[in-house]
This record gives sequence, C-alpha cells and structure tokens, in this order.
Amino acid sequence: SESGLLASWPQEGPTLAWKVAHCGSGYATPSVVGDRIYLLGNEGLENESVHALSTTDGSRLWSTRLGKVGNPQQRPNFPGARTTPTVTGSTLYALGSDGDLACLNTATGVIRWKKNLRTDFGGKPGQWAYSESPLVVDNQVIVTPGGADATVLALDAASGEVRWKYSSPDADDAGYASAIMVDSGGSRQVVQLLSKGLVGLDAATGKPLWRWSKAVSKYGANIPSPLATRGIIYAAAAGTGGGAIRLKPGTDSPGFEELYFESKLPTAIGGTVQVGDLLFGTTAQSLLCFDAATGALKWEDRAIGAASLCHAGGRLFLHGENGTVALVEPSPDGYREKGRFTPPDAPAKSAPMEKSWAYPVVANGRLYLRDHGTLWCYNVR
Repeated sequence: SESGLLASWPQEGPTLAWKVAHCGSGYATPSVVGDRIYLLGNEGLENESVHALSTTDGSRLWSTRLGKVGNPQQRPNFPGARTTPTVTGSTLYALGSDGDLACLNTATGVIRWKKNLRTDFGGKPGQWAYSESPLVVDNQVIVTPGGADATVLALDAASGEVRWKYSSPDADDAGYASAIMVDSGGSRQVVQLLSKGLVGLDAATGKPLWRWSKAVSKYGANIPSPLATRGIIYAAAAGTGGGAIRLKPGTDSPGFEELYFESKLPTAIGGTVQVGDLLFGTTAQSLLCFDAATGALKWEDRAIGAASLCHAGGRLFLHGENGTVALVEPSPDGYREKGRFTPPDAPAKSAPMEKSWAYPVVANGRLYLRDHGTLWCYNVR
C-alpha cells in the first residue's frame, strides 16, 4: 500500500539513511511495524534471539533469547536464524531455527508463553532447520512442527494451548515455506508446502481437504512459500519446477484442479509476487514474468539472477542472492529496470554456496535490506 515512492533510482542508488552491523547472523527478513523493526539473529550456535530496533537509526531497543541454532551440522552448512517474526497489535510471535516458538510483548520483549516444536510436539524439521514464519489468524498461531504427531499445528494465540493438530499419514518433515490462509468460496483453508507436497487444511479444525504432490524438490528443499491469487495457488520446489492449481469452491468436499506444472518456472528461494494477472519470480539465472492462470511465459531476463522479491508502489524490489539490488517496472512487455546498486560493506560469506537470502522490505517510504549481521535502511520516497 506504499505510495509516493521513487519511480527510478539515480545511478548510485537511493540515499542511505543508516546502516548497522549488530543484527546477529542469519538469513531472517525483518518485520517493520510503526517505528520498530523486529528481526531474528544469532550469536554463535548457542544463542538465537529476537531483536527490536528503532526505525530512526537502527539502535537496539531490546533483545530476547529464544534458544540455540537448530541443526548446526547441515549439509551444505548454513546454520543461523531464518524466520521472520509476526506482529499483531502489541504481540509478537517468533520461531527460532531449533523450534523455539515464543509469544512476546512488542514494547518490552518479555515472553508471555513459549513452546518448542521438537520437544513439545515431536516435530521433525528438515535438514536446514525450522525456517517458516508463524501464521496468525482467527486468534490462532499456525506453525509446522513436521513429523507424525503434529505435522501442522494451531495454538491459541493468547495462551499457547493446542487448538488443533494435523497428523499427516505420510509423517511429512517440515518444509521451509510459510503457511498461508486462503478463502475459497466459503471454505477457509490453511495451505502449506510440506516435505512431500502442498496440502490444504480446514482453518478451524485442521481437517485435511486435499494434497498436491507435484511441488516436491528433488533436493529435499521445498522452500518458497505458496502464493494465492483469485482462487489460484502457485507453488514451486528447487530442481523440480513450479505450477498452479485452482481451488474448487464449496464447503462439502473442497478440492482442486491442476492448471499447469513446468520445470522452467520460478523456483528460487526468493519466491514469487503477483501484479494483476501476472506472476514474477526468479530461477537460478533469470527473472520471469508469466500468466498466473495459464503459466504462459511473457518474458525472461537475466536481470540480477536469483533474487528475493517485494512489490510496492508499482515497482518490483529485487534483492539478488549476489547482493545486488534492482528496481524493476512490472511490465508484461519486457524487462524494464529503473535502477540498481550494491549496498556498501556487505559481510563476507562463510562458505562458497552462501548467498544473500533475506527479502527486501519496503515500509513507510524506506527500503530495508538485511545480509547476516548488517541491516541497511534507504530512503525510497
């Protein structure tokens, strides 16, 4: 809903308002609410925390430890904070990479209640630990422990008590995507990409409604969150492809029809965004524009390669895995770049395969970019 943003950037990029280097390690994207920035970061492998920073200058207002870093012996090895905190009113919900789920007061960082997805619910994360962001809706906090007992779980937002559990017959491990809420002709559904496929669950009870098994990564890396637009859900998985289904409306026996699935559609970690009838997303090499309903490709451009995307003020903001940032007009007629730059003094990567994976955030006329312990704030109004 941003307005009055720059339609293009000068050659050197937008004006840097401030930069801080005390965010802790990790790949988590910040949440911005009012004059606060909330984000997760870790110091070493024993301390993963949620921080509150000031939007004025990035100064730290409080910090609360959640637990340790999950699955530190990953292959490839990228241990670190991964999830974006969810804020509603004066309450924040944060999920640490080891499964520590906490409800905190946004003003003070004091924990109101806390659970652990592994120890309390028999959770089974994937190789790269817990990475989803909590879904808060209808006074419920919905998360994905994985495993046979509580594959997907709804907790009471105020107390942390169990509302419902979905126990997958396939005992899916948790994937790395975040669940979304979809309303299909009166059927409110929680849609989540698990390790063995995309599932739709009744939002009030957790009753399974359908499963689509096409979007399963051959690398065990079901990462991009599904995207819902006008009854269509796009889902993708690394090394396999992306595709869409259309939900069948109704409350008696909700189901879906497959619209398309194509190996060359966007599957990168940075996900897809919707602009009108079009979807935009990246592969490992290129930015693609395609029709949401048919999958028909409009155009493809190498742009800045694989990137995380945000749409605001009539522009696409791309944060490339290589650290480059680009501003793009979301045209159906071809790639139209309106500026690019590389943030200064980016942190060194600890492994050859490590990239810049955090999403760009646009809020109140500012662009926030996170790369491990560094957070940049740019004026883009």
